[in-house]
Amino acid sequence: QVQLVESGGGLVQAGGSLRLSCAASGRTFSRSAMGWFRQAPGKEREFVSAISWNGYYIYYADSVKGRFTISRDNAKNTVYLQMNSLKPEDTAVYYCAADSRNWSPARRDGREYDYWGQGTQVTVSS
Repeated sequence: QVQLVESGGGLVQAGGSLRLSCAASGRTFSRSAMGWFRQAPGKEREFVSAISWNGYYIYYADSVKGRFTISRDNAKNTVYLQMNSLKPEDTAVYYCAADSRNWSPARRDGREYDYWGQGTQVTVSS
């Protein structure tokens, strides 16, 4: 059974930092693209960041560019999202997603991902 488990969310003051982790189990995703998405209350899910299977291609939403950094450790089957200079508008549930296809490029469209985690809450106070 494939599972993606996010961790690292929490409550932080504006300007602070958090590091999210997404650990995959049940199969290897070392050859698959992975991504982070978020959903704030009353809003649609939105793309945050994505990384190709080899880490060569990385994309960010404009709203997080320069503040967030995505990375992956294929040996640990884990993807990370380092979030710095957090703002209240970053408050959301953050979801990890994985593509089931091998050698997949980084993708911004959530419909391209086959596996999703349960989400971790990030709350940024002003």
